[in-house]
Amino acid sequence: MKAIRSPDLRRLHEHWEARRDGREVPSRADFDVLDLKFMIGKIVLFDVAYDPLRYHCRLHGTSIGRRVGWEMTGKSMDDIPSPSLRAKMHADFARVIEQRKPTVETRERELTENGTVDCEVLILPLSNDGTIIDMLMIGMVFQ
Repeated sequence: MKAIRSPDLRRLHEHWEARRDGREVPSRADFDVLDLKFMIGKIVLFDVAYDPLRYHCRLHGTSIGRRVGWEMTGKSMDDIPSPSLRAKMHADFARVIEQRKPTVETRERELTENGTVDCEVLILPLSNDGTIIDMLMIGMVFQ
């Protein structure tokens, strides 16, 4: 994984690493929302379903929603208005699931309903049973 520039995303990655506790990936239950106060509004949680691979947004941070111009909580990835962003996210998510490792991406001039944004995105895999990646935790910090 390339270097994480944002201090908040580095801290989120450190939390993820600490909660692995010797396992390949932690579960959602390993995280206490109070420990993630520094990321409130900057986290997205996607449930992962298989056959076919698809994603459902459980939580879309309010800061992210305001910045991009749409709310995703309770919606499918297919509801993302930008086809290019949807394709990019699908590829990034599939890679994290396949490799079972976090990834960080820098997105420049990403088109949203509110214009363009620059951001850094950290995608973290989670597994309730220690085997199947069933959730992705995404941290987003805008430049």
